[in-house]
Amino acid sequence: MDIFVYVNYVISIIFIVCYSYQAILFVFVSLVRRAKPLPDAPYRRYAVLVCARNESAVVRNLIESIQAQNYPQELIDTYVVADNCTDNTAETARAAGAIVFERDNTSAKGKGHALTFLLNAITETHPDWPYDGYFIIDADNLLDENYIREMNKAFTGKYRILTSYRNSKNYGDNWISAGHSLWYLREARYLNDARFTLRSSCAVSGTGFLVHRDVFRDNGGWTCHLLTEDIEFTVSEILKGETIGYCRTAILYDEQPIKFEQSWHQRMRWTKGSMQVLAKYGTGLFTGFFKKGRFSCFDMLMNLFPVALLSCICLVSNTIGIICGIAEGDGLVIVLFSLGELAMNCYFTCFAMGLITCVTEWRQIHCGVLKKIFHTLTFPLYMLTFIPIFLTALVKKDVTWVPIAHTRSKRLKDVRTV
Repeated sequence: MDIFVYVNYVISIIFIVCYSYQAILFVFVSLVRRAKPLPDAPYRRYAVLVCARNESAVVRNLIESIQAQNYPQELIDTYVVADNCTDNTAETARAAGAIVFERDNTSAKGKGHALTFLLNAITETHPDWPYDGYFIIDADNLLDENYIREMNKAFTGKYRILTSYRNSKNYGDNWISAGHSLWYLREARYLNDARFTLRSSCAVSGTGFLVHRDVFRDNGGWTCHLLTEDIEFTVSEILKGETIGYCRTAILYDEQPIKFEQSWHQRMRWTKGSMQVLAKYGTGLFTGFFKKGRFSCFDMLMNLFPVALLSCICLVSNTIGIICGIAEGDGLVIVLFSLGELAMNCYFTCFAMGLITCVTEWRQIHCGVLKKIFHTLTFPLYMLTFIPIFLTALVKKDVTWVPIAHTRSKRLKDVRTV
């Protein structure tokens, strides 16, 4: 039975080796750095691209938050693609002031295909590429009043792609929405912020990022169509030599799932999509790190590869250990004790991760004090539910994009009122 105990120890050591740079270097850099205010920059002209699938309940609030920006409105055009909608999303968006294109193509599902359609439609009507940059924003989002102004300040020649601070509209709904929210807050503060400070490349995350027109023009529009088009875009641009920047003062509010089934489908797509990205770009990332010494390639590899593999090895090893332990009698206690020790280590590691994030981002979390404390305790449980998702994604072949219903019709003042 000792062999199974040793396997658990080896897995723990590999986890530490793979992620100690995040737990030590990134956290240290984020805690000790002192952010300097960004200087004002010349105003640029932007297009805001919104992909909407049956989002009539929330799209108006997003458009109104764009219209309330502390930025010249004549330099902002909002485009919405009503993607295979069966409700009145298109009519609602038009009435709110957006330029709307309707897409009806059920054979090519997903946000990546919708973005391709929308960019192609815009370039057909504006072949001279009149916009300096293109924001990609989800229909359920809300933008802080200074969002575009702050992103414009950071949109320098060095950074042709920028991501922003991703907050939540509904942190306090339940443990699922809080889990997703803490995940994104940690990504903003302790991953992208640290990467930016260290002058490595950040990662875009689905929504809340800005792309220079030359990037799209060179690429021929939007070309990423895997299940996780955001991760694919990040990795493909890093391999082309881009350094993705981060603007910590540009705040976006996102709606998180509240039902476990919704969360399961979303994270299943993330996991399967990450596997697709690894299969397509893994060789390039290995080459970029081991031959060229690019830290950003190593960083992306660590975010794509080890967790799923180590989780599977752990489950298979301990399942075999339990079976053998039952057969041998006393051996079962040894295996279960080792497995329990591993589970507790995982719990407290995730708890520490969530606690640090909750404490440092306390003012950005818009819910009551008791909920903030309670959901710090439930965050490890949210993280542990990734394990069955990883395992299912390994054997499940027909993972498809599943739309998440967004119903939290909130304005900024509603989000900020606790």
